[in-house]
Amino acid sequence: MPPLLLLQDIALTFGVAPLLSGAGLAVATRDRICLVGRNGSGKSTLLRIAAGLVQADAGERFAQPGTTIQYLSQEPDLAGFTTTLAYVEAGFDAAAAEGRHRALYLLKELGLEGNEDPASLSGGEARRAALARALAPSPDILLLDEPTNHLDLPGIEWLERELAELRSGIVLISHDRRLLERFSRRTVWLDRGITRVLEQGFASFEGWRDAILEQEESEQHKLGRKIAMEEDWLRYGVTARRTRNQRRLAELHALRRKRREYRTATGTARLDAAQADLSGRLVAAAEGVSKAFGDHIVARKFSTRVMRGDRVGIVGPNGAGKTTLLNLLTGALAPDTGAIRLGTNLAPITLDQRRESLDPKWTLAEAMTGGSGDRVTVAGESRNVIGYMKDFLFRPEQARTPVGVLSGGERARLTLACGFARPSNLLVLDEPTNDLDLETLDLLQEKLAEYAGTVLLVSHDRDFIDRVVTSMVASEGNGNWVEYAGGYTDMLAQRLAAQPATSPAKPGRVKQPRPAAQGGGSPAAARRRMNFNDQRALELLPARIAALETQIADLTAILGDPNLYVRDPERFGATTEALAVARDDLAAAEEQWLRLELLREEIAAAEPRY
Repeated sequence: MPPLLLLQDIALTFGVAPLLSGAGLAVATRDRICLVGRNGSGKSTLLRIAAGLVQADAGERFAQPGTTIQYLSQEPDLAGFTTTLAYVEAGFDAAAAEGRHRALYLLKELGLEGNEDPASLSGGEARRAALARALAPSPDILLLDEPTNHLDLPGIEWLERELAELRSGIVLISHDRRLLERFSRRTVWLDRGITRVLEQGFASFEGWRDAILEQEESEQHKLGRKIAMEEDWLRYGVTARRTRNQRRLAELHALRRKRREYRTATGTARLDAAQADLSGRLVAAAEGVSKAFGDHIVARKFSTRVMRGDRVGIVGPNGAGKTTLLNLLTGALAPDTGAIRLGTNLAPITLDQRRESLDPKWTLAEAMTGGSGDRVTVAGESRNVIGYMKDFLFRPEQARTPVGVLSGGERARLTLACGFARPSNLLVLDEPTNDLDLETLDLLQEKLAEYAGTVLLVSHDRDFIDRVVTSMVASEGNGNWVEYAGGYTDMLAQRLAAQPATSPAKPGRVKQPRPAAQGGGSPAAARRRMNFNDQRALELLPARIAALETQIADLTAILGDPNLYVRDPERFGATTEALAVARDDLAAAEEQWLRLELLREEIAAAEPRY
């Protein structure tokens, strides 16, 4: 199928260093493409060139005549429109009745009414209005730059379903790993100005990327050895046959030039949180806490205990009160009724989602040092601010850059740098994943796993939650919060197990259970019995889970060969696909076992005892 939109050999330079130098992109009907790369690699710029909003210095952009293209920017402009409905309707040429119906539907799904004044919208509300405008006309090409920013978990899951139903060719930039894995069928990697294409979804990307980087490192090592040998010949070799020597000298200069022009991959940020002394065993205890703002009830008789070393995730729709609950648990906000008891020797650090702790007038160096010279104290040690900047992937020449002109990803890294420099034993993270690239997210997950203190986390990133937290506090509506063991996927499995068998949930919708801690087994459980198939499955599933875990370990070991992709790309692809299938089978088996085990326990608890 010929592409509707084609970019070839795109080059663009900002300042001195080239941002794009031979990038390309091809989009056809029903394509599902994820565009990935480090912060600052030029992903958003390439998307704007594709949308026709930025002119490249060189290269070709071609769109089939009549192709409609919609673009979602990270910073939409709603100026000149009286309402959000008028803004969305201006995005397409459909008949008035049809257009208004579609616009109102999308706005409602995204938490807006259509009568809002664009001038009074928050940044998140403006982004949701812009997303509605991009989706409304069902264009031929849909270019989405971080569409999940400022969406809550139900909103992200709704967006997944909405995108799946579109015929549009879609190019998506996102840090939401779960969305990328479910959405994409092709991956375009923008790295050091050029694009590489993997004809598979994001689930296969990281192994493919690592194989390429390892191959490049090997080739650079060989190039360095060859240069060393030629330099040794130049110093000590035979000087006869001058023309031959001149040729070898020219080749040496070419090798040196090749090494100079090679752009190394961007380094990895170093995220080491300074550790304070251990807190007391109890970090926080809430007992019957309630909080309301007018008629809006945020928390209703909520009780919990947070112990040292816990990693607690807080999730819920926008407006449910996640940040308020976070402030209650840390003592930053007093409850209306009930009591909050904080532990001893707490040294908290809060990283806020709006980066409000950053003064836009500061320079990067001033933000890191607090305006006190060129030294920053990290874990009790004085370090030069330039060296500390490099740990977070900032270049030395950015030291005097005002904070206000930094990109969203750079401000996110700066917030982490400032927070992690101070000793702490309690990390309070409110949407820390916004604008971070995938590699920095991976590193942040690793560092949080190693962190000796306690973590309280508000996030809409399902994969990040699953990898970090040990328990969940989820909004069930009307000020009710329920605790679940494990991460987001575990929470869904527990909710599924708690649904009555006679009232299955609609596809894509999860019914909310009553808190399990309020009594024994339910009457529905007492009426149910495990049939033969359920009992047999419960007996066989542990062996199947063990076999799948062994299979996954074997496949992972095969992919551990750094030269596999170069030596046998077909086997690499087959192994990667088999690993993805095995992981899906394992997740399904574990979920089925958990559901059946919870059902067995609930039936046992509901049986009368004499």
